[in-house]
Amino acid sequence: MNLEDLLEKAAQLENKTVAVASAEDPEVLEAVLEASERGLAEFILFGNKEEIEIMLQERSADAKKFSIKHARSVEQASEFAVKAVFQNEADVLMKGNVPTAVILKAVLNKEYGLRTGKILSHVAVFEVPGYDRYTIVTDAAMNLAPDLEQKKQILVNSVMVARKIGIDVPKVAPLAAVEVVNPSMQATLDAAALSQMNKRGQIKDCIVDGPLALDNAVSFEAAEHKGITSVVAGQADILLVPTIEVGNVLYKSLMYFANAKVGAIIAGAKAPIVLTSRADSAESKLYSLALAICSS
Repeated sequence: MNLEDLLEKAAQLENKTVAVASAEDPEVLEAVLEASERGLAEFILFGNKEEIEIMLQERSADAKKFSIKHARSVEQASEFAVKAVFQNEADVLMKGNVPTAVILKAVLNKEYGLRTGKILSHVAVFEVPGYDRYTIVTDAAMNLAPDLEQKKQILVNSVMVARKIGIDVPKVAPLAAVEVVNPSMQATLDAAALSQMNKRGQIKDCIVDGPLALDNAVSFEAAEHKGITSVVAGQADILLVPTIEVGNVLYKSLMYFANAKVGAIIAGAKAPIVLTSRADSAESKLYSLALAICSS
């Protein structure tokens, strides 16, 4: 399984529309143009209409292929894009050249926002060289130090995404520094509780087993060496991190040390949100778009 498969899967879905907030961003437009060329979705581009049209012309793109809606500011562009999703005119929200705080303020607006009562969490799907499956990491960007109930919701969000991309019964490893329960380490207590909740049917459509250290979660050899018997050990689809620091370091380690490719979304809202960083490449933005379209 690789991220090109996601692009193909997204292209097979019909009548999908993406609302882009502040689309006047070079790499965002590169991803939008590639996605449009591949037939992934239709796009509504909110932002400075003149700037967007100039950027499209510079890329020899036909502006008539897109619905371009003028907005006077990043705040207004965010409001318009979120409203488009709220009113079912679009299936996916995408962040363009706008601060994350601004677009999230619109997402959380009580009148037209995309709240569902669920926690919003970051779900990253990696294609790691040498691995024959997706590696899903959550939550590396939204929730700082989630408690047990928040971890449960983060887990549920990631399972929903995994199932949308073809992993019918994802295996989830709640990560900790060790693979035994230690009362002094909250991550191990939460991992054990999540595993028990799964066994009792409180968390469905997946298999949860932990605590597991990272090596035991992804390596059969490491799990065997430590005598760990588990249906998750060595073959985890989802790595549930205990804190944002762990998630951030794991995410960037995969990117910079392992040369992994990634697509990521915010899950838990009314619709998937593509909330990529300015440092992300156009390729990552394209994979994120495909992931969001498949998850919508």
